[in-house]
Amino acid sequence: MELHDVWFVLIAVLWTGYFFLEGFDFGVGILTKLLARNRPEKRVLINTIGPVWDGNEVWLLTAGGATFAAFPEWYATLFSGFYLPLLIILVSLIVRGVAFEYRAKRPEEKWQRNWESAIFWSSLIPAFLWGVAFGNIVRGVKIDQDFEYVGNVWDLLNPYALIGGLVTLTLFTFHGAVFVALKTVGDIRERARKLALQVGLAAAVVALVFLLWTQIDSGDGGSLVALVVAVAALVAALVANQAGRDGWAFALSGVTIVAAVAMLFLTLFPNVMPSSLNDEWSLTVTNASSSPYTLKIMTWCAAIATPIVLLYQSWTYWVFRKRIGTQHIAADIAH
Repeated sequence: MELHDVWFVLIAVLWTGYFFLEGFDFGVGILTKLLARNRPEKRVLINTIGPVWDGNEVWLLTAGGATFAAFPEWYATLFSGFYLPLLIILVSLIVRGVAFEYRAKRPEEKWQRNWESAIFWSSLIPAFLWGVAFGNIVRGVKIDQDFEYVGNVWDLLNPYALIGGLVTLTLFTFHGAVFVALKTVGDIRERARKLALQVGLAAAVVALVFLLWTQIDSGDGGSLVALVVAVAALVAALVANQAGRDGWAFALSGVTIVAAVAMLFLTLFPNVMPSSLNDEWSLTVTNASSSPYTLKIMTWCAAIATPIVLLYQSWTYWVFRKRIGTQHIAADIAH
């Protein structure tokens, strides 16, 4: 296996890790409107991801940086062609981080309500747009012979990509709901399970449509296996959720996301960004990659730094592993 193939796999792993971790993160943000009935419950939901949300975003930064260094042509075409949706995602992530930090800075109800709305929208918008973006990457976009995107933003809003957006939105919300059930106690935990069932059934429908469309259009044997794993894991997650096995439900919803993302990258390879105008103008792991020397240096850096990051993030989740409820929210910060 060549180094550019290795880095394609590593970038796929980074995006998979990001969607697994930031998926429930976005889902919890969305649930602050859909699940929480009062301010203490919103505080509980925010506290479930408070210690980890910023660490989850490290995976996005690493995936973007790795793409820039390993496949500069891919990075340039992607960020120029998808400029507007990626800018909206970036602004949403900035607003989201500020909202988490500023919500409790003042006690006024209007102040906190506005920042809670910001958390909701800045979670929902990226959750949808990431699916749209990856749907277009897999489907192919208008790339010319100079490897430049020559379409417009409306070309990105095609039925396949929009269904992809609904898949990530519903899957992330389901992932967030089972995470809330895993991390909370009391009435909010039971309501999270009920909502998880409703959202999970919706996710199953749109995910099945999207993944079957992908398989029929550009799939192979490997992607078919990933499709079966994704569907089976989602069904098992719904069963585990109904049985009150919160840990299994969360793990299986994570497997669903991992298998679905793996399927997309399996159908994409050896392309990194197919051209819908001419197959010969597609960006591939070969024509979009950096020099072998650059990839070699990156591989050594990744081999040293990655285990450290994984150990630190695992330690963070272990430290903040306990369940919480409204009884753990101090009276002076519950409003």
